[in-house]
This record gives sequence, C-alpha cells and structure tokens, in this order.
Amino acid sequence: MNDPIPIFGFTTTLLELLSFALSVITVALNIRQIHWAWLFSILSSGMYAAVFFETKLYGDMGLQFVFIMVSVWGWFNWLRGDDSHERLQVTRLNAQSRWNSLGVTVLAFVLLAWFLKTYTDTDVPYADGFLTAGSLLGQVLLSRKKLENWHVWIFVDVLYVGLYVYKGLMLTALLYAIFVIMAIIGLRAWSKTCPQ
Repeated sequence: MNDPIPIFGFTTTLLELLSFALSVITVALNIRQIHWAWLFSILSSGMYAAVFFETKLYGDMGLQFVFIMVSVWGWFNWLRGDDSHERLQVTRLNAQSRWNSLGVTVLAFVLLAWFLKTYTDTDVPYADGFLTAGSLLGQVLLSRKKLENWHVWIFVDVLYVGLYVYKGLMLTALLYAIFVIMAIIGLRAWSKTCPQ
C-alpha cells in the first residue's frame, strides 16, 4: 500500500489515496450533519496514521489516534443528542468557552511542540505541534456541533497545505486545500441553522 503511484505529475501511495477519498467523504457528510461521517472519520484517521508515520509527522500521526477516539465520542453525541436526548443543534461558543478553548489549545501546542522536539526526529516540531493542537480543538468543537469548528478548520487547513507541500505529501496538501473550500461551505451551511 506504500508503493509509489504517479498521479497528476506527483507521486503518492494507495494508502494516501484511500485516506484522501475517505476524508473528503467525511467532511462532506459533516457539512450535511450526517452521523455516518464519524465512521468515515475513524477509517480515514486510521489510514492517515500510517501515512504520517512514514513521513515522520508524529504529532499528526498521534492526532489520528485521538481523532479516532473523538470520532467515537462525536458519533455518540450526534446520535444521543443533548442532555434531554433531543437532536444536537448547531450552537455558538460563549465568550468564556472561547477563552477556555484558546487557553487549552495554547497549552496543548506548547506541550506537543516540546514533546516532538525533545523525543522525536521530526524536522517540524513547532508546525506539527501547533497544527495538531488546532486540529484537536476543531475536532472537539465539531463533535459538539459548535459553529466555530469551521473557523478553526479554515485556519488550520490553510497552514496544513504548506506543511504537507514541505513534507512532499502533495495529494494530502491538495486534500487540505479542498478542506479549506469545504470548511467555508460548512460554515455557511451551519450558519443557516445556528441561532444568532
């Protein structure tokens, strides 16, 4: 699954290609608020963990395992609903939740960057740590159907494009460019259902 395959003038692997396809399906289902997105998220995350291990993006590799756990939790949330077991609605973070989210994300970035720099051979510990922390925030907000998840994903995905180009993961860089567009679509779609 890791044999090189030439596509559109660059090289990828079957594993990266399958991960790409499942990831696009995941986001498309998330935009439509279809709970099966979580199953595709679990599958694509497992495959991307292997892709990122091969390219020494250990933060992103570890993130995929966290994504799997958060996806199980998100699937449960979307199926169970809110505290009264009503369908989980799209809502916004309040001011306190925004500050708490920012604080936890900064702390996660510092710890991840330190860990990656100290204990791995990655050549991008700060970028990997920052984007891993941001992705964790985006995934948790998505799991709770918070509108701001799309803001986080737009920001993080733009930066991921550059990181993946640098690491030679051209198909994944293209995927994240598509994710930027899909996140903008998701933001617009969810904004229509979110109370002001």
